Amino acid sequence: MAQSKASAQAPHPLTLIPGPVEFTDEVLAAMATPSQSHVSPQFVEVYGDALALLRQLFINTDKRAQTFAIAGAGTLGWDFVAANLIEPGEDALVLHTGYFADSFAECIATYGGKPTQLKAPIGDVLTLDAVESALKQKKFKIVTITHVDTSTGVLSDIKSIAALVRAVSPETLVIVDGVCSVGVEEIRFDDWDLDLVLTAPQKAIGVPAGLSIFIASGRALDVFRARKAPPTSYYASFAKWLPVMQNYEAKKPSYFSTPPVQNIHALLASLKQILAVPLADRFAAHARMSNRIKSTIANYGLKQVAVREGYQANGMTAVYLPEGVALPDLLPRIAKRGIVLAGGLHKEIATKYFRIGHMGVSVTDEDRDDFDKALAAIKDSLAEAGYTI
Repeated sequence: MAQSKASAQAPHPLTLIPGPVEFTDEVLAAMATPSQSHVSPQFVEVYGDALALLRQLFINTDKRAQTFAIAGAGTLGWDFVAANLIEPGEDALVLHTGYFADSFAECIATYGGKPTQLKAPIGDVLTLDAVESALKQKKFKIVTITHVDTSTGVLSDIKSIAALVRAVSPETLVIVDGVCSVGVEEIRFDDWDLDLVLTAPQKAIGVPAGLSIFIASGRALDVFRARKAPPTSYYASFAKWLPVMQNYEAKKPSYFSTPPVQNIHALLASLKQILAVPLADRFAAHARMSNRIKSTIANYGLKQVAVREGYQANGMTAVYLPEGVALPDLLPRIAKRGIVLAGGLHKEIATKYFRIGHMGVSVTDEDRDDFDKALAAIKDSLAEAGYTI
């Protein structure tokens, strides 16, 4: 089994998929925190600090916004959007660059919203002209953007899209699915005038799954407060959770539903590690690793799913299989070498490509050689499968 030099963890296969990623020893130690009351002074301090540090991760200082960290999956963020920020019968524009836009649209429709999908070709991004034209067709309550679609590795330009929305349809809320981007791609919540960014901990944040993490702007919260009807979810309700988050951040105990105490401890441990260096340095480290992996893959004669340079994710790479090699020929061989990679996810091309995750401690810890091992495993496994580089 592969073992990273700097880790005190037991030998295990390296998980280098687009989430979950490898975790630091400190994060795993925090997950082993002994049982603790969710309203104890010690935990209230931890929860409040985590919510405050999330503001730094999102580059937010406007106190009208609020950060949330709630028991659930990243997917729960969609439910919060659909149940609180759009009412039955209202329109949503869903910008589609892969599998997860289909899912977000389905979630919106489940709560009674009317999603309109604007689809880019597989592996490409939407042009701003196409987005502008769609925005002028009708009044949309929200527009959703998948910052990095994990099924394709496409990186959307949320800064430019948000500016376009503000110019064309100022009242439309800008919603960003940042599950595979927060912590690896630049996101300036205040400066880019975003309304909600949702994410999950098991990707670049580097914490085991179990939390739904997001930040909502003051404008988004005002839209919620002006609803004609109550939220269409009991659990995923700002009415229930907003006062709880505000209280915990103010270091006051609060209760609606018991939070996952150990996960919050682990979140705080990871945020302290992430924010110990400037975010710009963290983003640059991921960009360097991304460039290395993508250039090496190209040298192997392989092509990316994401076709447009400058719009390729820095935390993952989706790679087309070479002619004559199938996923069952490749991924098990790589796994035998102690490296776990992911198969395809996009419905139309799922059997034609594989995915590499390169984010978190595997990238930022210079003592680790995870990707030396991964790239060698890919090369050797391709050769074993009959592909000549």
